[in-house]
Amino acid sequence: MFNKLCIVGVGLIGGSVASAARKRRLCRQIVALGRREDLENLQRARQLGIIDAYHYDPGSAVQDADYIVIATPVGAIEAVLAELEKHWSDTAIYTDTGSTKGSVIAAAKKVFGKVPANFVPAHPIAGSENSGVDAADPDLFQDKRLIITPLPDNSLQALTAVQEFWEQLGSSVASMPAGHHDAVLAATSHIPHILAFSLVEMLGKKDEQIEIFQYAAGGFKDFTRIASSDPTMWRDICLANSQEIVPLLEELQDRLAGIVQMLENQDSGTLFELFTYANQARQRFLDQIEK
Repeated sequence: MFNKLCIVGVGLIGGSVASAARKRRLCRQIVALGRREDLENLQRARQLGIIDAYHYDPGSAVQDADYIVIATPVGAIEAVLAELEKHWSDTAIYTDTGSTKGSVIAAAKKVFGKVPANFVPAHPIAGSENSGVDAADPDLFQDKRLIITPLPDNSLQALTAVQEFWEQLGSSVASMPAGHHDAVLAATSHIPHILAFSLVEMLGKKDEQIEIFQYAAGGFKDFTRIASSDPTMWRDICLANSQEIVPLLEELQDRLAGIVQMLENQDSGTLFELFTYANQARQRFLDQIEK
C-alpha cells in the first residue's frame, strides 16, 4: 500500500502501528523518528524487527516517506509538527494517534496557519496499561474502533488513504467532529483514568500506615488496572482536554456529595435506586458492544 512508513514515537501505539503494518504487508519499509534519549527503545524496536531503521533527524526520517504517523503524547505534537513542517511533503499522507483532537488541530493551525490538506487527525480506541515498544501488539487494533476527525480542507485522497490504512489494520473506522470526539472520550476514557489514578494515589498514601493493598481483592485490581498507564501520556491528555473534563468532574463531585448524604441519612431506598440504575445502564452498554 505504501513504500515507506515513518512512525514518530515508537511506544505502545506507534510500535503496534508499525508491527501491524508489517504483519499485513502494508509497506515496504518502516522507519522511526525518535529522540536520542529514546535510544534504548529505538534499538529494541529494531531488534524486534518492528522497524527497519531509526533516525534522530526529521529530514532523514521522512525522506521519501509516503505515510507518516505521529504517535507521541499529545503534549509533544506541536513540537513534532514544527520539526516536520521544515520537511513537509504535499504528496505524503500524515496522521496522528492522539487521544484528544481539538489540541492536535490547534497545534497544526499554530504551526502551519491552518491544518494541511494531507494531515488527517485520527484516534485508535485501543491501548493497554503497558507502555514501550515491548508492549507493541500487531493485533492491537483488530476489531477496535478508530475515529477520524476530518476537517473541511482535508483532501479526499488523504481521507481515503487514512481510512483504508486503519481498516487494513483491522479497525472499524468512524468519523465525527473533533469537539464531539473530545467530549465523548472525556466521559468514557479520561475521567475513568483520573478516577483510577486518584484512588490509587489516595490509598497509596494510606497504605503507608495500614496494609490496604495487602488485602485488596480482585475488584480493586480490575478497577485500578488503568492506573498503571503511562503518567506522561495521561498528564498531557488531561491538560489538553481540560475544558471537557472539568465540567464532568464537577458533576461527579455533586454525585458523590449526594451519596455522602444518602449514607449519612441511611437512605437505603435512594442508594438502591442509584445502584440499580447504574447496573442496568452498564448492561445496556454491554448489550450494544455485543451487537
